[in-house]
Amino acid sequence: MFFGKKRLPEQVKKTKLDIAREIILKAFFLTLGAFIFAVGLEMFLLPNKIIDGGVVGVSMMIAYITKWNLGTLIFCINIPFILMALKNLGKKFVIQTFYATAMLAVATNVLHGKQATEDLLLATVFGGIIIGFGVGLILRNNASLDGTEMVSINLSKKLKIISVGELLMCINLFIYMGAGFLYGWDRALYSIMTYYIASKVIDSVLEGLDKAKSVRIFSEYYKEIGNAIMKDLDVSVTYMRAMGGYSRQEKVQTYCVVSKFEMPRLKELVHTIDPRAFLVTEDVHEVEGVRVKKHNNH
Repeated sequence: MFFGKKRLPEQVKKTKLDIAREIILKAFFLTLGAFIFAVGLEMFLLPNKIIDGGVVGVSMMIAYITKWNLGTLIFCINIPFILMALKNLGKKFVIQTFYATAMLAVATNVLHGKQATEDLLLATVFGGIIIGFGVGLILRNNASLDGTEMVSINLSKKLKIISVGELLMCINLFIYMGAGFLYGWDRALYSIMTYYIASKVIDSVLEGLDKAKSVRIFSEYYKEIGNAIMKDLDVSVTYMRAMGGYSRQEKVQTYCVVSKFEMPRLKELVHTIDPRAFLVTEDVHEVEGVRVKKHNNH
């Protein structure tokens, strides 16, 4: 079956005001992310001799030994790594990373000497949560604070035998070993715990906290089920053809995306119409686009 070609929707040209608004908003979130990161660093980790991974961790150890300014060290050590990313990650990413790193240098100086807690467990847990949120916010806005990530991306492409995650793990392993010799092995273990907590928070920020569910429903009564979903849940559905593996018969699956709060109601609707319906659900971390309302369906 052949379909006629449809014209792509015309791109809306951005005005100078739109561009200025985007730049200001991006700068705001990068600044906010840098200051949040600095709170975790200066008020929780640094006073308790707990380090972060990557360039920040190396800078913390150098600052401890030399008494040099931490913010300046983070910025200066990151410069060659940021420039290395120019080819692969683009000019926009590099400019925004420079800005975010500069804001982090300012924030660490503003917050230096302010300690929130002396309890190591509290410092580890809340420090990890705070720096994870800060890094996640910066990554969501197409920038970074850690040059080791950029090095890992470049090396992974060249070596082709090791992933970015594995390279990062190897680099951080050496950093935490250094922390063990410098601060003691208990602090190194607390640092690893902080890194783990931060990584989980980063994932949550990047993927979104309000996860939706994509649902595939296999039933002979697909029209009735689709109409019920559109009517009762105000959610658009898509019908897709499929082939049964054993029966070799053509079937129709009903596909939709709902919030986790709508999921129990969806199951109830489906099983009321067809108790034998087969449902497959998956987590959806981010949904973009227009949600078609029931009054637009005919």
